[in-house]
Amino acid sequence: MKEYLPEGFLFGTPENSACTASYQSLAECLKSGKILEAPCIVCNSDHDLVIDLGCMRGIIPREEGAIGIAEGTTRDIALISRVNKPVCFVVTDFDRDANGIVRAVLSRKKAQKLCMENYIKQLVPGDVIPARVTHLEQFGCFVDIGCGIPSLIPIDLISVSRISHPSDRFSVGQDIRAVVKSFEDGRVCLTHKELLGTWEQNAALFTQGETVTGVVRSIEDYGIFVELTPNLAGLAEPRDGVTINSCASVYIKAMIPEKMKIKLIIVNAFDNAFHNNELNYFITSKHIDSWIYSTENCKKRIETYF
Repeated sequence: MKEYLPEGFLFGTPENSACTASYQSLAECLKSGKILEAPCIVCNSDHDLVIDLGCMRGIIPREEGAIGIAEGTTRDIALISRVNKPVCFVVTDFDRDANGIVRAVLSRKKAQKLCMENYIKQLVPGDVIPARVTHLEQFGCFVDIGCGIPSLIPIDLISVSRISHPSDRFSVGQDIRAVVKSFEDGRVCLTHKELLGTWEQNAALFTQGETVTGVVRSIEDYGIFVELTPNLAGLAEPRDGVTINSCASVYIKAMIPEKMKIKLIIVNAFDNAFHNNELNYFITSKHIDSWIYSTENCKKRIETYF
């Protein structure tokens, strides 16, 4: 279902370029109802979106800009924020602008409705889907799950290792994968941490006695939590001069699988470290029924059932 991917995936593909190359090809897409993409260059004072099709201009009237605009459940910022970005649409008509120049009349709303009916409503909890990060808030990460339809990954479901803000893990425009957790009021609720591996899978990347790089995520009276991977953190002894989100070189003193604990010693730490947001996904399938993070003999259970 490549036509229902997040906005930006179709733009620049040979098929999409061919469909927007001429009036004739756009007219064929009007007949077929094919979803296309092109960049939005202006959001005018009426909040209509002006689209650069290459061969001509297109117009998406405000109420056709997104599901919920006409009803007031989607704010106009959803339209304004599309300027300088690819948007999806279907061709609905042709007319002439105030200067008598032919333009295509487009609907992003209809593309989103097709996506809802033929893709999103077919999803079930446990499905693993592609998503593109659109913006970050303190409480979570908003993503596009298809044709500009938004969903949220709450901050506590991003990874097992706790972060102070989603920007510690993601960046706007980043392509990620997520798991359908549930449906609430017609919206898809997502989770992400399950894709980043179990304690054992992450611990297998390290060996006791190694000195490796980590990121300081929490400073407590009894010690400092250092993230080794998004789903694995260890505890180091207290040390002065360490700040949250600083980069640290840590010596792995001990690994205790039955308690899911890693004991660390901070060798040195420094601020303004480069954070690599590239994610290592341990699950590559398109669906999961359950996920158990905890080790077999650990009394503490961290698990998800879909």
